[in-house]
Amino acid sequence: MPPPVVLGYYRFTDIFFEWHKALPEIEDVSPLKAMIAYDALVHPEHPLRKHRTDGIELFVARLLFSSAQVEYIRYWLHAVGLTKKLIPIPSSEYMIKLSDLRSCSPAVYSNAAAFKKAFKQLDKANKRLKGSQPRLTARRLGFERIRAFWGEKSGTWLAIDFEAWEMDHSMITEFGWSLLRWEDGKEVRDRGHLIIQERRQYYNHNYIQGNRDRYNFGDSENVDKRTFRERIHKLMTDHLTKGPLYLVFHDPSQDVKYLHSKDIDAPLSGLSFVLPETTPKEGLYVVDTAEMFAGLEGESGGNTRGLERMARLLGSYVENEHNAGNDAHYTLEALESMASGDPIDAQREKRWPERLSATQPKVVFKPTDEDSDLTDGDDVNAIDVRPTDDPYMQLDDDDDANLWGKF
Repeated sequence: MPPPVVLGYYRFTDIFFEWHKALPEIEDVSPLKAMIAYDALVHPEHPLRKHRTDGIELFVARLLFSSAQVEYIRYWLHAVGLTKKLIPIPSSEYMIKLSDLRSCSPAVYSNAAAFKKAFKQLDKANKRLKGSQPRLTARRLGFERIRAFWGEKSGTWLAIDFEAWEMDHSMITEFGWSLLRWEDGKEVRDRGHLIIQERRQYYNHNYIQGNRDRYNFGDSENVDKRTFRERIHKLMTDHLTKGPLYLVFHDPSQDVKYLHSKDIDAPLSGLSFVLPETTPKEGLYVVDTAEMFAGLEGESGGNTRGLERMARLLGSYVENEHNAGNDAHYTLEALESMASGDPIDAQREKRWPERLSATQPKVVFKPTDEDSDLTDGDDVNAIDVRPTDDPYMQLDDDDDANLWGKF
């Protein structure tokens, strides 16, 4: 049988509870129910299990089977002799067409308990989100699209950051980058920190504490303005030829202005702030970790959190922020923590199980979430803390568990 084409999706509840009721032959009911039972779906020998996938892959918008999976269930039951003929497909009224879905990302469940828990979590999340504002809906949609693209090992993810003189923000002084892409399924990483030699005398210490000479991940490079510009151009053009290029920022507004500035004039033709519905083969896209975290946190308003605060809430800490190389490095690792984790509602349950409200989507944090020595009356903004480990990141000791960068 050739691989079925995905034409749409069916809700898990419709397949689990309704499909067998519509079968014309009563003897076909038992094989179908047995095949789609929780324990059967997660069994290592289930025919729907994909090669090198540790569990059953379903799709998260709610909890969905693809039409290709449903088609294969019909084929497999008949091919092994459990049904006399191909059972009919579910009624078309149950199919959700691709055009009706704004986001649909895969999720893998390796055991029946996790499967059942996911079903309950999605049901609770849908109740919390009922009537939520469009901004939060868009943030959650973006989160799942990023997660889906990352899971497909699509393109190059390039986190970048600029630093400028605090007395004249048009005076760029530093550039940092940290990137991840895949070759033949293997990770390829690169990172660095450039300082403009002619502007070394412009140092920040009045309004923010500069850390230009405290790059945590190697040696900084002092280059002239021309080389500075050429290196940034080459970094971008080299990776634009290798598939889609995702420029990762924590709040892109100022850094994109720097890329457009006369000092840099980066190759930004076709830059899009909107991610496509399906994984792109090429193009240049903006990814904003501030918006990602706002979706994860359940923030429906205009406020987003600074990097250092989010690092604490994600279970990490920052060291020597306001160094462009450090900030880029932490930004990419923060993206990786969220993008490589579970679907958004499962992440919320795993990260903050005691802070979720039954009636509202936003996580209710307390000062004590950020440091065990705090009391509820302490001012978190005034205290530098190092929280517990991020459950989604397993870093080497050399990485010093750093995930984030600047405010």
